[in-house]
Amino acid sequence: MIKNQGMLQHFKVLDLTGETGLICGKLLADLGADVIKIEPPAGDDARNIGPFYKNQPYPEASLFWLAYNTNKKSVTLNLEEPAGRALFLKLTKKADMVIESFAPGYLEKINLGYETLKQTKTDIIMVSITPYGQQGPYKDYLADDITAWAMGGYMYPFGDEDRPPIRISYHSQAFLHAGAEAAGAAALAIYHREMTGAGQHVDVSVQECVARVDMTHKWDMLGINLKRGEWLTKQVLKTRYIWPCKDGYIMWNYWIGPAAKLWGTAFSDWIIQEGFADEYYKQIKWAELDGSTEAGLRLIEEVIQRATAPTINFLMSHTKKELIAGALQRNLMLYPLSDTKDIVENAQLHARGFWKQVEHPGLNAEIIYPGAWAICAESPLQPPRRAPYIGEHNHEIYGTELGLTEKQLRQLKDEGII
Repeated sequence: MIKNQGMLQHFKVLDLTGETGLICGKLLADLGADVIKIEPPAGDDARNIGPFYKNQPYPEASLFWLAYNTNKKSVTLNLEEPAGRALFLKLTKKADMVIESFAPGYLEKINLGYETLKQTKTDIIMVSITPYGQQGPYKDYLADDITAWAMGGYMYPFGDEDRPPIRISYHSQAFLHAGAEAAGAAALAIYHREMTGAGQHVDVSVQECVARVDMTHKWDMLGINLKRGEWLTKQVLKTRYIWPCKDGYIMWNYWIGPAAKLWGTAFSDWIIQEGFADEYYKQIKWAELDGSTEAGLRLIEEVIQRATAPTINFLMSHTKKELIAGALQRNLMLYPLSDTKDIVENAQLHARGFWKQVEHPGLNAEIIYPGAWAICAESPLQPPRRAPYIGEHNHEIYGTELGLTEKQLRQLKDEGII
């Protein structure tokens, strides 16, 4: 019996994406597709994105690159030259899909647009990932990740109410959303082709992908434009969600009214039992507080303000591990905020074999990677294989698969084509 190498094991993908869409090809490769990353002869620009292994900035040591190009192969190719474009069309004949993130119109300009590729391979699928899509008044606008995050609406609710909105992560959250959506759309296009025999051009807008995960449902369903630092009741009540503890932070908020009977009172009882409550705190009746009136809201704000110091003193006497254990015993909605060390040491992830050691001969190191993001019994996801070196598979792809001789490969390299 032939071992199943993944859901997409019979499909070949040509990956022309840059930072905007690298994760798309990675996800398809994780599903078993043969993904060939096509880079300029000097290497993809994304190889220059830090951080770098041991802070040594060079193209093969970009941790960003290593993370989002596992399980891919790499060939070098200069698409600006006619010979490079001719070689790309030869690759297209053997491929099922092309994924790209060039500016709208660029591939058409160099005669490698979807209509041209269709003439080479009638059922080819092309997936394009751009900031605002292939159509519309913004289609030619440039956007880095923070711009796309803001234009998609997801920056607005985050941050403190008295300060401007903030980006939630150092690295490309908007681009990652778009790349993941593009991978899902690519899988649907493959399914459609399996049913109909027809390829298609999939147009992915980063802005639209971000807008899909936005908090706009608050407006759609409730007519409320949720602002930074606000917690929604019938009126607006400001409360705290992130609290310090002995070895980091936890997420918790005080519950009032009927909800307190389920999730709040037991927390207060815990603080009282351990001796951290003052006399005022001991008298608080969380389940009787009512925020439906202005006077009620003012009282709740006063109560929470006076409860804050005992709460912090209690939390600072416990570790995250101790707090989550106590929360589980008391049916509390309290959660530790895991840092990188917590995640790497997490017992649940280890039980599922999530973390994998990957050898990097060029770095003389083993690096821990996230493994499969789903466990599929009949078509397992591929374990991470290190990201390729620049042009590492030129001989395999151009020589073995396309039949070019060593002399032809040397000539193409000397001419700056590969």
